[in-house]
Amino acid sequence: MSEDDRIAVVGLSCRVPGAADAQALWRNLLAGVDSVHRTPVGKGTPTGPDWVPAFGRLDDLDGFDADLFGYPAAAAALLDPQHRLFLEVAWHALEDAGIDPDRDPAQIGVFAGCAPNRYLHHHLLGNAALAPATGALAEDWDDALTGSGCDYLPTRTAFALGLSGPAVAVQTACSTALVAVCQAGQSLLDYRCDVAIAGGAAVVSTRQAGYRLRPGGLLATDGVCRPYDAAATGQVFGNGAGAVVLKRLADARADGDHVYAVLAGWAVNNDGADRPGFTVPGVSGQAAVMAEALASAGWDAADVGYLEGHGTGTPVGDAIEVDALTRVRRGARAPLLLGSVKGNLGNLDAAAGVLSLIKAVYAVRTGQVPGTAHFAAAHDDVDLAAAGAEVDAQTRPWAGQRRAGVSSFGLGGTNAHVLVEPATAADRPDAGAPGPVVLGLSAGSPAALRELARRLAVRLAEGDLAVADVAHTLAVGRRRLAYRDAVACADAGEAVTGLTALAAGDPVDGDEAVRAWRAGADLPVPPGRRVPLPGYPFRRTRHWIEARR
Repeated sequence: MSEDDRIAVVGLSCRVPGAADAQALWRNLLAGVDSVHRTPVGKGTPTGPDWVPAFGRLDDLDGFDADLFGYPAAAAALLDPQHRLFLEVAWHALEDAGIDPDRDPAQIGVFAGCAPNRYLHHHLLGNAALAPATGALAEDWDDALTGSGCDYLPTRTAFALGLSGPAVAVQTACSTALVAVCQAGQSLLDYRCDVAIAGGAAVVSTRQAGYRLRPGGLLATDGVCRPYDAAATGQVFGNGAGAVVLKRLADARADGDHVYAVLAGWAVNNDGADRPGFTVPGVSGQAAVMAEALASAGWDAADVGYLEGHGTGTPVGDAIEVDALTRVRRGARAPLLLGSVKGNLGNLDAAAGVLSLIKAVYAVRTGQVPGTAHFAAAHDDVDLAAAGAEVDAQTRPWAGQRRAGVSSFGLGGTNAHVLVEPATAADRPDAGAPGPVVLGLSAGSPAALRELARRLAVRLAEGDLAVADVAHTLAVGRRRLAYRDAVACADAGEAVTGLTALAAGDPVDGDEAVRAWRAGADLPVPPGRRVPLPGYPFRRTRHWIEARR
């Protein structure tokens, strides 16, 4: 790909075990935190030698800000939790990119997928408790649950957020989210859209307590995911969601966007029949997808210094992955650091690939490579030396050229590989001019407005943002909601003081512009660049129907 074919990552968001946003995830990864939850065995928990009480638990799974997204309580209770999760991360990802679809003329597409609707299967179908709550009878399910399937995840997002670009569902099992990223990048290069949201969501278990082992299965016997490690016995699953916002790099530069990193190339293929069975990965297919991605970017295998691998912790799968890597890197003398986020989070199924990408984006941006949790020594069947690769359990500074690869391989053989490089100085616009400016905030409730002010005050207190950039981002990149307030300021100190008062419910009177904003008028857009700011504080309440008895 030429420079004109590069794609900028301008926004990102996730909600995963142990982390409510991407910044928290990155801190956890740097610290080597294992976010898989181990449920104490006690009253009401399953027992038996085949029960493993480990799962990548997601807090507040039953909660949803139904009012913000326009859902009556009864409808929200029927909605697949995966759809709810993706609505949230898509909203936050657009905010992180500083894009308000109501004001941005760009055509915005959605490329995303999710896991099977287990909430429907375990909680809704055949549940006699539903009839009084929803009026739905057994024969009415087709009407009552229209739009609940995986096909409708991107279209539901497009409707809820007002997006008119392509809305395309992707379904390739564990590679879903990274395949969605590849589809989104190609749609941008083909000028089918101007901005694209790409990612996935997965609720593998609504109970989130653990799993039962099955003979010959792929799950870890000890409840620990150990990518590439000698003690690995299988994978652990988890719930979560993630999304990135993509733009053509030239457009991102022209628009003054915050560019996290750049996608230099990608590829998608399938193993075909060149493998022992349908559920077994293929070495040739995985090697081919990596080689194709490298060719698309014009890179050699030696150009990649870090590979965020698929790394599920299944000895056979990890060995096949490293064997494929060996074929691609044959003759490459430069060292390669290999890792996998699944040791920290578990396998997040349809969302896994975008979480791997977010990790790689932060790594190339910061020059820090998080360690791979639970790694001590390579499995006998994982020949790291032949691949010229190394796995490290400790976070380390990135030595050498910051170019990364990201692999995601789906059950059934659909493989995706994406190449990531840092943004350059040309991708970092200068800060806006000094104040005075007005920081206009809005939210769906007074409580959310106060919390938004508190979060913004904390962020501005860090001292690295120009208030003109904050005012610009709020003006162009935040939706106008029912409850409004604003702070006039000349610098970050004044902004923190005003926002802190607003958060405490004691805002100052403000100047004419502030009063006009509170009354519903718009603010002028000051010169500046888009910068990442704290996301909207969703006010989740419980919308959940208990599993049928």
